[in-house]
Amino acid sequence: MWDIRKSGGFHEPADAGFVSSTTGNTGAIRSGLITSAIADSIIPPSDGDQLPASLTFPFSKFTELEIQLDPDQKALWCLMAPKGPPSFTPSMVRELNALHKSIHDFYSDSSTIAPINYYVMGSKIPAIYNMGGDLAFMIDAIRNKDREALRAYAFGCVEAVHNIWHGFNLPIMSICLVEGDALGGGLEGVICFNLIVAERGSKMGMPEILFGSFPGMGAYSFLSRRLSITAAEKMIRSGNIYKAEDLYEMGIVDILADPGEGRAVIQKYIHQNARRHRLNIAMLNARRRASPLELKELQDITDIWVQTTLDLEEPDLRRMELLGKAQMKRLAN
Repeated sequence: MWDIRKSGGFHEPADAGFVSSTTGNTGAIRSGLITSAIADSIIPPSDGDQLPASLTFPFSKFTELEIQLDPDQKALWCLMAPKGPPSFTPSMVRELNALHKSIHDFYSDSSTIAPINYYVMGSKIPAIYNMGGDLAFMIDAIRNKDREALRAYAFGCVEAVHNIWHGFNLPIMSICLVEGDALGGGLEGVICFNLIVAERGSKMGMPEILFGSFPGMGAYSFLSRRLSITAAEKMIRSGNIYKAEDLYEMGIVDILADPGEGRAVIQKYIHQNARRHRLNIAMLNARRRASPLELKELQDITDIWVQTTLDLEEPDLRRMELLGKAQMKRLAN
């Protein structure tokens, strides 16, 4: 029927979904998921066979993202796997926006049956979701007064979070899985999601104030829609680091999970809400209509952030360098 070259001849399973190990050529397979690591190895079916819709997602060769498609739950999982710092590097931002375009293409090429209902994002790094902006890149741009590079990077970031907030303007709910720390832009990459699931003990916060800046890629816009503008600014100005439990009490985190149980909690949520998906999407649309968020708002705030960042002085940059070194040291450990 169809097989996978690297697995040495996998034939049609009892169920449509499957996943292959990304290590070596042994191609260990279990039911449920399709990963981007094996998508290019799928051999088209012979005449008369119908390739399942679950296998037609236009996977690209991502280097900092691992993509998994769960056809049973109609969930696309995107797991960050940065090659350098545990941050939103310029290359990762480009890959995210390319992935989001692929989701649109997937819908336009599919039948009237929605191929994806959920977009779930997490991290492959143990105990770390994301540490925020690429500090080394930003420091270099600041010292070289490279406004355009800094602005292009920031605009790419807000394009990604804006698409996530709006569910790509499709009947898709975006879900964030936080299994570790999310700081600065990493937290902005959490609060843009429609549903936030965080494991207990995960730490989140925005330390930008400590080096004379502020989170400029969505914090004001997203927090003010979850809290109030006063509460959002208080949180931003504090520079505090919060536990997931604290953010749950504040109304930022939607669901708490025990350590190691986050993925199972999301799968349970999707299963329990399968028949409510249309209603849930309608309510998300109503929420967005009641409190609209245009890309222009995010870009305008980003332009303020760009100027503020370019005005940072050398002592501020040295603090950023120390923070970047601490992040890399933690990654090494």
